[in-house]
Amino acid sequence: MKIALVTGAGRGIGREIARQLGGHGMVVFAGVRDESQAPEGTRPLLLDVTDEAAVTNAAKTVGEEFGRLDVLVNNAAICGDLGVTPAEATAGHMRATYEVGVFGVVAVTHAMIPLLRASGGARVVNMTTRLASLALTSAGEGINAEWAMLAYNSAKSALNAITVLYANELAGSGILVNAVDPGHCATDLTGHTGTRTAAQGAAVAVRMATLGTGGPTGTFSSEEGPLPW
Repeated sequence: MKIALVTGAGRGIGREIARQLGGHGMVVFAGVRDESQAPEGTRPLLLDVTDEAAVTNAAKTVGEEFGRLDVLVNNAAICGDLGVTPAEATAGHMRATYEVGVFGVVAVTHAMIPLLRASGGARVVNMTTRLASLALTSAGEGINAEWAMLAYNSAKSALNAITVLYANELAGSGILVNAVDPGHCATDLTGHTGTRTAAQGAAVAVRMATLGTGGPTGTFSSEEGPLPW
C-alpha cells in the first residue's frame, strides 16, 4: 500500500487529487488548514505550508506511522495578483504568492525528502501551469497573453526550475519529480472562470503520481503532452 501526501487538499484540484489517489488504493494524507475540509476517505493532516512548525509536525506524523512517503503532490498555491497587470503588481503581491507556491513547496519537499528516499521509488508532482512557460509567454499569444500575472506566473516559473533541480539530484534515489499543468479549471483560484473541472485537472497529476519504474523525471507537461519551458 502506497502512502501519499497532497498539500492544499481542502478544495479544488488538490481535493480531487487526494480523492483520486485514494481511489488507487493509497493511504492519502490530505494537507489542510481545517480538518473538516479533507475529502472523505483521506486522513486529515493540519498543514499550512508557510508554517515551519506545521511542516515539521506533518513530516513527523507521516514518519512515525509509516516511515516513508511514496507520493508527494505539491498543490498548495495562491494567486496573489489575480486581475492585476504586471505594471500594477507590487512586492506585496509577489511575497504573498511566493510564500505559498515557492517557499512552501521547498519547505514541504525538504522536510519530506528523508521519507521519500525511504520509499525507494517515490513520486513528486508539482502543480504548475502553462502560464509559467517563458517560451509561450514570449510569444505573447493565447492564454499566456490573457493571463499575464507577474506574481503567479513567475512563481510557477520558479517552481518549474525547482522541479528540474530536485529531479536531477534525486534521480539516483529512484525518485521521479515532475511538473504538471492541469489546464484552465473552474476553481476558487481562477475565480471559477475555467472550462475544465477540478476532477479533469487532477487527472494528469494522478497519472504522474502513479508512474511506474522507468518513468520520466524533470518534465513539464499537460494532459496533451510536453510543454515548452
